[in-house]
Amino acid sequence: MSFSPVLVFHISAGTLGLVSGAAAMSFRKGSRRHRMAGNVFVISMLSMAAAAVYLAFMKQQISNVFGGILTLYLVTTAWVTARRRDGETGIFDWGALLVALAIGAAIMTYGLEKANHRVGLKDGVPVGMYFFLGSVALLSAVGDVRMLVRGGVSGTQRASRGIFGACALRFLSPQGPFSWDPRTAP
Repeated sequence: MSFSPVLVFHISAGTLGLVSGAAAMSFRKGSRRHRMAGNVFVISMLSMAAAAVYLAFMKQQISNVFGGILTLYLVTTAWVTARRRDGETGIFDWGALLVALAIGAAIMTYGLEKANHRVGLKDGVPVGMYFFLGSVALLSAVGDVRMLVRGGVSGTQRASRGIFGACALRFLSPQGPFSWDPRTAP
């Protein structure tokens, strides 16, 4: 059995994200404790997603690389939006739009290639998963365009996307929410 410090870091960050996310939801919105728990949640989720991208890249699991990058995008944009005043936009929002379009296009392209059997099914991910994740990314891009046209949104409108990205994508992965096999760990 191989030992991976990055995997231990990934699991620890995810566990801290679950605990701090639950704490943030239990405190009154806008309170000092809510903000502190929310910041811990964001940092832990970004750490977990970055470690996941690294691990997936090392194991050549392209579907998990896509999911990790999408999670990084969703959590980051939710955090940035929650930290600023309502109705503000900036250069970050334009960059985030480009990231959402790029990752959405990449996921959809990979899904189409798999649907046409140009890419083998060695990763065991159903084709529909790529179309689902690609749709999430592209719908997020549509939301970004809508926000930029309107001149901004409230923090809670985008924060819901970050929560979805942080939690639901792991449950939708082909391995399931708590699947770690030490024999296949890098």
